[in-house]
Amino acid sequence: MSPTAPTDFNDRMLSLGLARVSERAALASAKLIGHGDEKAADQAAVDAMRTELNRLDIQGVVVIGEGERDEAPMLYIGEEVGSGEGPAVDIALDPLEGTTLTAKDMPNALAVIAMGPRGSMLHAPDVYMEKLAIGPGYPEGVVTLDMSPAERVRKLAKEKGGDTDDITVCILERPRHEALIAEVRSTGAAIRLITDGDVAGVMHCAEADRTGIDMYMGSGGAPEGVLAAAALKCMGGQMYGQLLFRNDDERGRAAKHGVTDLDRVYARDDMVTRDVIFAATGVTDGSLLPGIKREVGWLTAETLLMRSKTGSVRRMTYRTPIE
Repeated sequence: MSPTAPTDFNDRMLSLGLARVSERAALASAKLIGHGDEKAADQAAVDAMRTELNRLDIQGVVVIGEGERDEAPMLYIGEEVGSGEGPAVDIALDPLEGTTLTAKDMPNALAVIAMGPRGSMLHAPDVYMEKLAIGPGYPEGVVTLDMSPAERVRKLAKEKGGDTDDITVCILERPRHEALIAEVRSTGAAIRLITDGDVAGVMHCAEADRTGIDMYMGSGGAPEGVLAAAALKCMGGQMYGQLLFRNDDERGRAAKHGVTDLDRVYARDDMVTRDVIFAATGVTDGSLLPGIKREVGWLTAETLLMRSKTGSVRRMTYRTPIE
């Protein structure tokens, strides 16, 4: 790609194009729902998302993608996408967030993508990140990563005007979270365990009335953390993340991505520094979005399209003939 002079990032004009990108990825993976083949479902979503991205008039660079170049044949970190005309943009994506969920026909699989001006998103290495998120309407810093899990529950319950048993926390079900789960339950709070899909898990906090989730806690992939931060930038809410390193190889990976302070706690607006647009399309039924619906001759998808600049949230239904 030979970049031309960058133009302004017109989020309004680009938003509908971004919705088409997530729609295509979701529709492509839908035919593999429940078929037990995670790799095939993911590849179908990747291929469709890449094709649709290259139809957009952008000078795009994937900053959060499917992995390093040698590990991912398409949509790898650093890959250039788009027509090569138009604004220079950062892109964070997960063509199929919840490959296992799709293969097993379990809830909350999504196709997700975010776009912002060049340099607007943290280039997170593929390591773990400790995450904490709550929805909008609370004072800044009411919960923080340096608090214990029990203290976070108590603080949020007090701010909400209720008791700890009024709080529901979403946590990724993993052996590493056993102590976290036990401590949260000791407060009387409820826990919604999820098997995969922590971007959706964080987004649940921003729509507590719809999802019943007040807070997200636990460690998961750092790239997914940036995607989740982009969603909360649009939906409202607070999020904190701290990179976790298990060995020198992972620290070296962070240095390669320009991370110099390995102990830094990133707030939402540190991970996503400028206004972004975000699109998510349901693949399987979930708390945020219904999944792809198939009827004779037709497929129907629902997409959540958001702009942080205006705070606008659109829910769009797309019905298309089966090709």
